[in-house]
Amino acid sequence: MEPQFDEKGLIPAILQDERTHKVLMLGYMNKEAWKRTLQKKRVHFFSRSRKALWLKGETSGNFQEVKAVYLDCDGDAALIQVKPEGPVCHTGNDSCFFASVLSPASPPPFLNFWEELFQLIRERKQNFRENSYTSRLFQEGKAKICQKLGEEAAEVIIASFEGEKKAAVHEIADLVYHLFVLMNQLDIDLDDVSRELSARRK
Repeated sequence: MEPQFDEKGLIPAILQDERTHKVLMLGYMNKEAWKRTLQKKRVHFFSRSRKALWLKGETSGNFQEVKAVYLDCDGDAALIQVKPEGPVCHTGNDSCFFASVLSPASPPPFLNFWEELFQLIRERKQNFRENSYTSRLFQEGKAKICQKLGEEAAEVIIASFEGEKKAAVHEIADLVYHLFVLMNQLDIDLDDVSRELSARRK
């Protein structure tokens, strides 16, 4: 199917995180932006205000790597699944859709909690925040991260031997968090570990 551009030569394109399925932003593409997005595997848009083509992330460095492209049933709207290389919004948020107008009485549980957490840790690595413990860990380097991981592993063992479930859960959460920090430090993705575990399965 070919995209159906409107009378202004544009098609709306929604960016969606390929892992969490979170909607990231809405932009518009003309034929050239569409062509470059498919060829370069990085999202390009057409700015309606500047009347110019632009590569998403060309200023911030937060490029959006294209993983899949879909058209709706009429071909006049696109859904592009991406692997974000940093926050998509100029405010620093991972999604442009963060201003709540009507929200559920109670927030729904995360369907992809581990991916959400992993991406948040990655964002803290790429965009240093003074008041962020995670950012400070990355600033202190691999040796400090490994030291903290070792300490947390020891605390998991101690809590497990003491037999108190609540304490063990708390320490395991700390261990997983610091493990995710180390993985990001080493540029190891969740997919890398998933593939390794899958290859071991008999």
